Amino acid sequence: MTTPANVRINLAERFPHLPHAPIVEAVIDVRARAEVPWEEEAIQAQIKAQLPDYPQADSRRDFRHELKMAPGQEPQQTLLDLGWKGLRLRSSDNLHIAQFNRDGFVFSRLHPYESWEQLVGEGMRLWGIHREIGRPSEVQRLGLRFINRILLPPKYTDFEDYLKAPPKAPDDLDLPFHGFFHNETLAVTGHPYAINIIRTIQPPQQPEHDWIARKPWRLSNDHRNGCFDFPNFRLCHNSRCERGRSVCGCRS
Repeated sequence: MTTPANVRINLAERFPHLPHAPIVEAVIDVRARAEVPWEEEAIQAQIKAQLPDYPQADSRRDFRHELKMAPGQEPQQTLLDLGWKGLRLRSSDNLHIAQFNRDGFVFSRLHPYESWEQLVGEGMRLWGIHREIGRPSEVQRLGLRFINRILLPPKYTDFEDYLKAPPKAPDDLDLPFHGFFHNETLAVTGHPYAINIIRTIQPPQQPEHDWIARKPWRLSNDHRNGCFDFPNFRLCHNSRCERGRSVCGCRS
């Protein structure tokens, strides 16, 4: 068995921009514990003062459930309040969510996804505010995740029209799919990363549709606990596809 060549990561590489990308949420996740006193009243005031364009705020606390069991006694449940976790804010247009937490920062862009430049620009602006207020000395994990959703017609099972590697039933079982969950992990040679590909089908959110939700590539850094995700869609060249080249990742 030959050893795979090292993977070259080109940070300057450009990818096609899909004007109707199936991304329902794009997330930047920075785990970096604040090193200033994380006091609810003071931290909230500082964040809100700098983000008037994020008027919807939700204060959050951490809790831990414990269940104690002993012979001959009734189970005892306790709920421990671990203190104030942080602040979750939503933009006035409801397209962005920012979480300023004691243990890190999370930024989400919801559907419709605009572009990488818009995502990273706004995410880094808000991360700068979190860094200024929380003053973390190091980043333990950096994550970038894309969640894609493709709507399918009712009872549609020709997954090969949408997925590069569609699920297949065993050769001796010619039965329809009621669902599937695939999780593959690949090593990135030459780097402390692994690629985690998750694909699944879920029940319809609307009566007229089934849908496939995909978390594409997730690269996790074993040493720095970082991860990076990349979309796994191709431009559609399938003449049978009614969605058009700008929408899906159809197999040609």
